[in-house]
Amino acid sequence: MASSHKLAWLLSLLVLSITATCEPCKSFNFPNNVNYATCKDLGVLDSSLFWNYHQSSNRVDVAFKKANTTDSSWVAWAINPTSQGMVGSQAFLAFRNSSDATLKAYTSSVTSYDTLLEEGSLSFPVYSVSASYSNGDMILFASFKLPENTTLLNHVWQEGPVSDDGTLGMHSLSGPNIQSFGTIDFVTGKVSETAGNSKIKLRKVHGILNGISWGILMPIGAILARYLKVFDGRLGATWFHVHRACQSMAYIIGIIGFATGSYMTRHNRHHSSHGCIGITLICLASLQVCVAMFLRPKKDHRHRIFWNIFHYVIGYLTIGLGIWNVFKGIDIMEARGWKSVYLGVIICLALIAIVLEVITWILLCINKLNTHSKDQADVVDQQNP
Repeated sequence: MASSHKLAWLLSLLVLSITATCEPCKSFNFPNNVNYATCKDLGVLDSSLFWNYHQSSNRVDVAFKKANTTDSSWVAWAINPTSQGMVGSQAFLAFRNSSDATLKAYTSSVTSYDTLLEEGSLSFPVYSVSASYSNGDMILFASFKLPENTTLLNHVWQEGPVSDDGTLGMHSLSGPNIQSFGTIDFVTGKVSETAGNSKIKLRKVHGILNGISWGILMPIGAILARYLKVFDGRLGATWFHVHRACQSMAYIIGIIGFATGSYMTRHNRHHSSHGCIGITLICLASLQVCVAMFLRPKKDHRHRIFWNIFHYVIGYLTIGLGIWNVFKGIDIMEARGWKSVYLGVIICLALIAIVLEVITWILLCINKLNTHSKDQADVVDQQNP
């Protein structure tokens, strides 16, 4: 009998230890004997969230703990009632300035990616905000009323540097800092982060496909058509087939990229201008394909000049809008390193086009001089039979 009691006691200790290991937040003790009914360890940034939900008043008391905080850094936890991610977030922030060890906690409504995280009111009632710092643990306390008729919300958490003058700097744009968002249900205690990670991957796929399509292949196809034509006599119709193959590949990849964007629009926040430009690009490119395939007159047709003008205008307009929208997409993803890379690609393509343009004009002038000399020689031969 005694042995069975010992076994039960050991099993209880084992279960408790496993539970504590799975959720370290449950073993954390707050000062002043503050207790929270629910806690969850968040997947990234060494963060945990504790809360009490008061159903009668729809009020939530929250403690957000960020471990391994540096001496001069800011931490933030926010809920987003309207969409997922940073823009639209209603944030609670705290930071500790290493120069004077002061600690400040406040609220900020994030309205754009260029936010300075300035102090301001939120879209719902906030009853209290405070913070504490001890042994590298920054804890942000907040009490607020949830938006009406909702307990399941998107939430975001983040950290970044603080300068000596107290200015909050940009957080990292890679690794855990772009994975720190998900959903939280304050009633059931369910916290999800996996959906956010899959959406990040989908955004990357969307960006890569459209960057290659509209941002690289389309301009290359135009360059090939523009400058291979100079060698029309030597290459024959090869330049046309190369141009068509390049633009067809760009169009197909662009459709796939557009499909991923449409899917994200239905399941994520919607960036209106970026999406509208994308729709315009698909319409222009589809119109260009249809007109090129079914309405292209022969070279000697009297309407061919109008077709050429239409083809050039729509083509260059599509390329210009495509490049612009790629830059907008990079800004949305906050991938500033890739912005420099893509800018370098565009500059290289522009330099190649300039060099080829100069070569083209030189060859045209040489051909014109040769033709003129030949015509003069023919005239002389006719005058002196």
